[in-house]
Amino acid sequence: MAKNYEQEAKAILKLVGENNIDSVTHCQTRLRFVVKDRKAIDDKALEKLPEVKGVFYGSGQYQVIIGTGVVNDVYAAIAKLGTVNAIYGKDDADTTAAATGEHKTLVQRLMAMLSGIFIPIIPVIAATGLFLGLKSAATNAQVLKLFGAVPSDIPTSLTSVISVLTDTVFAFLPALIVWSTFRYFKGTPIIGIVIGLMLVSPILPNAYSVADGSAKAIMLFGWLPVEGSQGSVLTALVAGFIGAKLELFFRRHMPNVLEQILTPFLTMLVTFAIMILGVGPIVHAIESGMLVGVEAVIHLPFGIGGFLIGAAYPLMVLIGIHQTMIAIETSLLASTGLNPLITLEAMYGFANLGVALAIFLRARSNKAKATSMGAFTSQLFGVSEPTLFGVLIRYNFRPLIVTVLTSGLGAAILSMLNVAANSYGLAVVPSYLMYIYNGHALLWYTVVSLGTVVVAFVATNAFAIPKEVLKPDENVETANALISSTVSDDKVYAPVSGETMALTKVSDPVFASGMMGDGLAIQPAEKGVNKVYAPQTGTLSVVADTGHAYGMTTDDGMEILVHLGIDTVNLKGAPFTVAVKAGQHVNKGDLLGTFDRAAIKKAGLDPTTIVLITNSKSYARIEPVADTTVQAGADLLAVQREDVKVESVSPASL
Repeated sequence: MAKNYEQEAKAILKLVGENNIDSVTHCQTRLRFVVKDRKAIDDKALEKLPEVKGVFYGSGQYQVIIGTGVVNDVYAAIAKLGTVNAIYGKDDADTTAAATGEHKTLVQRLMAMLSGIFIPIIPVIAATGLFLGLKSAATNAQVLKLFGAVPSDIPTSLTSVISVLTDTVFAFLPALIVWSTFRYFKGTPIIGIVIGLMLVSPILPNAYSVADGSAKAIMLFGWLPVEGSQGSVLTALVAGFIGAKLELFFRRHMPNVLEQILTPFLTMLVTFAIMILGVGPIVHAIESGMLVGVEAVIHLPFGIGGFLIGAAYPLMVLIGIHQTMIAIETSLLASTGLNPLITLEAMYGFANLGVALAIFLRARSNKAKATSMGAFTSQLFGVSEPTLFGVLIRYNFRPLIVTVLTSGLGAAILSMLNVAANSYGLAVVPSYLMYIYNGHALLWYTVVSLGTVVVAFVATNAFAIPKEVLKPDENVETANALISSTVSDDKVYAPVSGETMALTKVSDPVFASGMMGDGLAIQPAEKGVNKVYAPQTGTLSVVADTGHAYGMTTDDGMEILVHLGIDTVNLKGAPFTVAVKAGQHVNKGDLLGTFDRAAIKKAGLDPTTIVLITNSKSYARIEPVADTTVQAGADLLAVQREDVKVESVSPASL
């Protein structure tokens, strides 16, 4: 008999607040509310409801995680309630706009912009940091002494060639930023990179040389100083924004016969003129003042500045404004070659490790153990959302307070020791690579970071272990049954071709935390249309009308979810085609549908394909078996299955 979800629906609406709801939609795993006041919602009360696996706020929506299949029933129950008109107070267009983030605040839009511009640049800056570290280690006098050599023994020709690896990114950093800004604002990236190269052209006096007096600026018209924009991140951002907007303007108003030539010509000419004739120097002066202020805070006496930054950073991550730090860090690197800011921010990740480990070791609840260990594992490689949402704010906020204070303490010590990275983009375990350029920096960063883990671990044990994790999970069958298991193995196959990635690296914290089940993610290989195939043989329990998700139950009871992209439900099926229907029995490798990866990326969304086993708790072990590159139909996940046999016994025989 089908379960009645009316009471569950009423409870959810009551806790979210019927008068607080602008609209509600759903995808294959969660209810998505657009609300007036996110702070008015009692997250802990919602998480206690029988069908609610967790809650999360993101993409402008308050998301209540229910699970595949059940979410449809809960949503249907909500639709049948008398409050349905209040829920759907807006027309469909308005609801979609709110759901996709068009009603985001100015700060939210700024964070999204900075993230979109700088994230593509992070890998090359991180790589350059490693080149610098290896160069410093290889040319260190003490290291060379071990081999009976001195720095002067290294040929000048070799150091010159090595400098190509270490200096290129920062020499042309404005070009990379203008390129990425053009890309973000839908301009033509090649025009952006040419404008960026103009800003650092060797024909112009180098900004660093002008600053130290070894060169003079060109005096245009005899009175206007002109120089390069080396090291100026803000100048590059402004140039990219102005240039992209000008290009789009020219393309809209230029006759088709002239557009191909005149649009790039006018875009480059006008943008360069604007930046050279005053805007560039003004922006650079503003940026220099900002950096002086940031460095003044960092170097406040007694580590006060370090403590403030280290303690504030977890809260910045929580409310989603931490992306502003990327621009500041890039400016610091470009102007000084060092990044003390990320050193202070990094203590957040180490504090998280101590908190998650303490809760894992003390918890008697299997669910809490699984959550905290998953959070700990992902945090080792810098993915903090599972810890933040699954541990720190899920319980009584004491774990968050421990993270804030211990992160601040570690950062205070590092600021007093003047430790700084030579890169960014690496966190927790990989972050040590940013300090190999200097033995002093590496030593103290290692000591303080590990000390932060220990202090957070001890403090959590002493003050912040949630009472609910100390209670064992209920097991009503223990007194009446003796359970024996036989183990068998099964496979899940790749539904698409592409590059595999750990679930913890997925940009959606709900999937990354394992809240919906264990599995693996795939970055689709084809830039255009990708085909999606059945990952196993079974019956399709869910086929999304929008085509972005498929749920199936295999012939032996495994429940698999294939989710195409992050938040792609908001695209309303535009980049998807569906070749099957719910209730249909399919064989492994049958075509389920297609999706256009390029269209998803053009909409500003992540096309990552998620493959989950949503009833993971029914299995002893789920492990990835695919190589880094996987073809559709190849082995993806190995599943160790427990077939449980129950033999009734009397209490006296136990």
